[in-house]
Amino acid sequence: MTHEVLDQQLAFLREIDRLKSVVRQSPLLDRSRKENSAEHSWHLAMYALLLSEHAAASVDRERVIRMLLIHDIVEVDVGDTPIHDVGAGSSQAELEDAAAVRLFGLVPGEQGAAMLSLWREFEAAQSDDAKFAKALDRVQPLLVNLRTDGGTWRENGVTLEQVLERYGPVIARASPTLWAACEQGVREHFAARGA
Repeated sequence: MTHEVLDQQLAFLREIDRLKSVVRQSPLLDRSRKENSAEHSWHLAMYALLLSEHAAASVDRERVIRMLLIHDIVEVDVGDTPIHDVGAGSSQAELEDAAAVRLFGLVPGEQGAAMLSLWREFEAAQSDDAKFAKALDRVQPLLVNLRTDGGTWRENGVTLEQVLERYGPVIARASPTLWAACEQGVREHFAARGA
């Protein structure tokens, strides 16, 4: 390994430190503040570590963890787009892809190309690993909302039908077991609120 390669790797690591400053809508469970995107990515990696046995298909847990650790790095450039922002669409996808090219382009050679490829696989959500990673990316904020009395759902006027539509298909196709648990919690939450 050359000194130049190490310098590039360290520069990338410095650049992605900015992910700690990207504030998401979801609060911490203690509601003391909003979580940042770096915390979200770490938490999702822990979800994969503990919950991969619940995937509908055989998944490579370590690969799913790698996907989840890098999936939101693009937010360094474009910020977080909440799931309830229905106005975000293809233009957001283009911005995120450009951010991925820039950021993973900071990593030298094959290492950067592999990270970009893995990020694009996550975004496409076609492989079993990517489907499961996407599902976990929906499960975590859903569970946060349940533990914070509706959290961002209440803030954004989200209905039971919207939760079922926006979270359900992504989670259910990758893990019917996780979706069954989530759906039960969601229905109980909205029933308790009279929705």
